[in-house]
Amino acid sequence: MELKSINILDTEILPGQSYKLNFNKAKLYTSTVIEVPVIIKRAHKPGPVVLVTGGLHGDEINGIEVVRQIIAKGYNNPERGTIICMPVLNIFGFLNMRREFPDGRDLNRSFPGNKSGSLASRFAYQFVNEILPQVEIMMDFHTGGAQRFNAPQIRVDSSDEKSLELAKIFKAPFLINSNRLTGTLRNTAMELGKSYLLYEGGKSFESDKEIVRVAVQGVKRVLKHLEMLDFGMELPSEVPASTIVHSSKWLRASYSGLFHPKVPYGKFVEKGEYIATITDPYGSFRHKVKSHQTGYILNVNQSPMVHQGDAIFHITIHNAQEKSKK
Repeated sequence: MELKSINILDTEILPGQSYKLNFNKAKLYTSTVIEVPVIIKRAHKPGPVVLVTGGLHGDEINGIEVVRQIIAKGYNNPERGTIICMPVLNIFGFLNMRREFPDGRDLNRSFPGNKSGSLASRFAYQFVNEILPQVEIMMDFHTGGAQRFNAPQIRVDSSDEKSLELAKIFKAPFLINSNRLTGTLRNTAMELGKSYLLYEGGKSFESDKEIVRVAVQGVKRVLKHLEMLDFGMELPSEVPASTIVHSSKWLRASYSGLFHPKVPYGKFVEKGEYIATITDPYGSFRHKVKSHQTGYILNVNQSPMVHQGDAIFHITIHNAQEKSKK
């Protein structure tokens, strides 16, 4: 079978070739060009085109570290097919350690973009039109925000059978049935017929070794399933199937004050279980926070201070979940 070349960013890439291209669509005030590296490796054998991305929000360090490790350890060298890695999509936000683009917009609410729109919208438009057309499968890595620590999880639209199959193979501790949102990269990619896995783990401005390890192992499982790489003994044989979550609910603070969580992310709690305290700074007030339902802790607010009404725990609804088959 004769393999065809693919064209990315006006560059013809033949089977067996590797390229590091620069996706540079904007400049700083100083006229300095901002370049977003696109690292492409093709095998001689035919296979799927997989895109692995991090840093869609500039403060999501875990996602960037996941893609960095995939490159550093050579997991992006396929035996068949093509692997494209973009460790830092939002290089502007990364440089400024901010979630948003310089225009104040959330890049992940700017897709599919507009070539005459805002800076974020223009970037999204170019990405969708110059890189996404060649891609078949995307794995996109995120973290929690605003001091909220996410348990490692894959979010997937369960109506997409191919994406759901890959999500189960990834084997994150939690697999969450998540509806698509207008303006997101996931929604745009799936409307174009791409399979899409969205990984969430940890929180912004922090690199967590365990969160990154789970993500990298998941990528390896997917690549092995696609027969793009054979990891042999590198993958642990006994990994529990994901806990599938169809519904969940936020528990909010009843009082303002200093926040002291007592349970870790991922823990299974019973309704009425004591899971945190809220105190005042003066030693005269102490409120026990109890779980409002039975389920797993998906997210813990790690801010030392909370206001009344702040989201403090994200808990699954236990009777709406089940274990996926291995």
